[in-house]
Amino acid sequence: MSNKMPRSGLTVVVTGASSGFGKGIVKQLSAEGANVVLAARRTGLIEELARECGPNAVAVTTDISKEEDIANLYETAISHFGKIDVWINNAALGIIGSFTKVPLEDLVRLVEINILGTMYGSHYALNHFKEQGRGTLINMSSFVSKVPLPYGAIYTGTKAAITSLSEGLYQEMKLEGRDNIHVCVVHPWVTDTPWTEHTGNYSGHDLRFGPVDNPETVIGAVIGLIDKPQESIDIGFKVKGTLASYKLMPGLVGKLNGASLMAMLQSAPAADATSGSLHIPQPGGTEVSGDLREKLKRKLKGQEEA
Repeated sequence: MSNKMPRSGLTVVVTGASSGFGKGIVKQLSAEGANVVLAARRTGLIEELARECGPNAVAVTTDISKEEDIANLYETAISHFGKIDVWINNAALGIIGSFTKVPLEDLVRLVEINILGTMYGSHYALNHFKEQGRGTLINMSSFVSKVPLPYGAIYTGTKAAITSLSEGLYQEMKLEGRDNIHVCVVHPWVTDTPWTEHTGNYSGHDLRFGPVDNPETVIGAVIGLIDKPQESIDIGFKVKGTLASYKLMPGLVGKLNGASLMAMLQSAPAADATSGSLHIPQPGGTEVSGDLREKLKRKLKGQEEA
């Protein structure tokens, strides 16, 4: 977790604030005294969270795939707080299933959300940081940006793009001598947030993966970057071990990852195809944590439903 430094006067924009990492980041930063700007498509949820956080929180309905929504998010943050110190591009979605079975409109939509959304946010944030001479941009990627995931190829492709974009922007700031502008990219493991409830699923099975990490671990690591920015962080021993193994034995590790994913999917109950929250936000999955750990516990106890 972060060291809970006093954050009075710090202004932070957080996308994907209606659940998962985003919601957890907002709650912790607000509790520590920061001004927080909550962005998500689910207006009711972020407005409720903003009321819970108090007068130093503002909710902005935002579809990150729309440049005009990011512009409005930026302008609202400036009009309320006069500046932005930290911009966290956290919002993203996923798709699991055979590439050729996923509707093309869903594949395109994932690229719009994950890649264009991160690009738009980064563009507005860095322009502002250059004007004020300082700031921290934090982009959420994944360990799968560096390790291929069959039946998640489009998702891993978007995460690889986010990692490469972030690393390139980091180098730009260094080359321009902007030592007070930081660009960070975060690579977590599979984590127990409600992400499976929002993921496009064309696998034919319910999505349940494991072992999963605790979301508070990732939330603490992200907030820690505000105090001690780093170009790139890999969160947890599972990420570090997988990446090290993949560098040494890419063919074997790639094959084992694919086989492991297939086994988990095929042992799960059947499920209808869904585009998840790609086109229309789903009402469920509103907390910081999800139900992956509970599903895995039931499976281990032999209580898995048919």
